[in-house]
Amino acid sequence: MSQKFLHSDLGYLEGGRIVQVTLRGNAANVRLLDGSNLSAYRNGRDHRYYGGLAKQSPVRLQVPHSGHWHVVVDFQGLRGQANVSVTVLPQALPPIQERPLSSIPSLVRETVPETDGTGVTGDTQSDVFISYASEDRGAVAAPLAESLQAAGLSVWYDDFELKMGASLRRSIDRGIAGSRFGVVILSPNFFRKDWPQYELDGLVTRSISKEQTILPVWHDVTKQEVIGYSPSLADKVARSTATHTIDEIAQEILEAVQPAR
Repeated sequence: MSQKFLHSDLGYLEGGRIVQVTLRGNAANVRLLDGSNLSAYRNGRDHRYYGGLAKQSPVRLQVPHSGHWHVVVDFQGLRGQANVSVTVLPQALPPIQERPLSSIPSLVRETVPETDGTGVTGDTQSDVFISYASEDRGAVAAPLAESLQAAGLSVWYDDFELKMGASLRRSIDRGIAGSRFGVVILSPNFFRKDWPQYELDGLVTRSISKEQTILPVWHDVTKQEVIGYSPSLADKVARSTATHTIDEIAQEILEAVQPAR
């Protein structure tokens, strides 16, 4: 490939169809995107996609919902090149009966232990599940997850847990069910996204049944905005990135979690 990336226009696809990308050669970054996110990718802007680093071939990605879709293959951060072919498998799967995965991409871990097919290993229990909108990953979610993990907590955070091809819904459901505390990063981005709200629904259900404790973190929001979104969440003691550093917030979460360990 002499160009920076290979682009394949798949046209209109129904939700549930399987896109197969075959690589002959080195590993590559494989992305399934809609039109707006393809434009953002081309222009070097933040974008959402399904896929990630592919180290084995073929790669199969399920179309999350009906629409016009594209595949992009590139070697950013990698050496070498590969021959690439993209096909849409003829047999459609039943449409996905869940909210569109509009807020987080499918992610890849380079090495993943054996799993049950959901992308979650065994029956491992986590101390903390982190729920957030993808736009808040760099500023809050990633450094908070790393700080908590460095402090010795077991953290369910998508960068740590998800692999290519896993069912995001099942992986996240098991992550919520297997965590004793739910850290929810509330922000304007969180409020307008479907997928974080799906996670929050699960966390609240477990909180009501006393199986889990929710620990809210506010980011770029006021108390009035949180009240407008969820009065019950606004009533919980929270920490804000406006008044506390990430390390300070991590320390308070550690102190809340450790007595229950």
